[in-house]
Amino acid sequence: MKIICIGRNYINHAKEMNSPVPEKPVFFLKPDSCIVRNNQPFFYPNFTQNLHHEIEIVVKLDRLGRNISEKFAHRYYNEIGLGIDFTARDLQEECKQKGLPWEISKAFDGSAPISKFTPKTEFEKLENIDFRLEINDQEVQRGNSRDMIFSIDRLIAYVSQFITIRTGDLLFTGTPAGVGPVQIGDRLKGYLNGNLMLDFFVR
Repeated sequence: MKIICIGRNYINHAKEMNSPVPEKPVFFLKPDSCIVRNNQPFFYPNFTQNLHHEIEIVVKLDRLGRNISEKFAHRYYNEIGLGIDFTARDLQEECKQKGLPWEISKAFDGSAPISKFTPKTEFEKLENIDFRLEINDQEVQRGNSRDMIFSIDRLIAYVSQFITIRTGDLLFTGTPAGVGPVQIGDRLKGYLNGNLMLDFFVR
């Protein structure tokens, strides 16, 4: 399986990163070695001094497909969860300045903690999913799926033009504004429509 991550899918986040608002979805990949499950602790890597949190709605894909039409994309997933796209911001900036790929800042081991998943039928509207992140009981990020530049179905249709979607793949749908650093000892809690989904420590 693979992790498909969408960049700059919320206007305010694009602005806070001094990046242009994309006209088409922007995506990159993480390997499955990034996944941390069951609220196991995240271990702060020794190659960065500026590690940032990015809370995201995560879609679990459950069918094989490519060149999927947007009107049929809803058939390719049935579960929704939460995830953190941890980013070594200092490494990312260094790579950007040199015009280099920046997978080392995003795709390192453990950089994608994920929650359990909830059937999408439990959500009244997929276009109105509220989510937030707290660090040490202080809210640092809040978003809603209605503010996505590109909807879940649009993302699946777009990505599947380039790479085959497989059962078990995860789609990280982008982060809202408010990204910032984490420190060793921090406790991160992620909520999806008010339900606690993520609760783990940085070690």
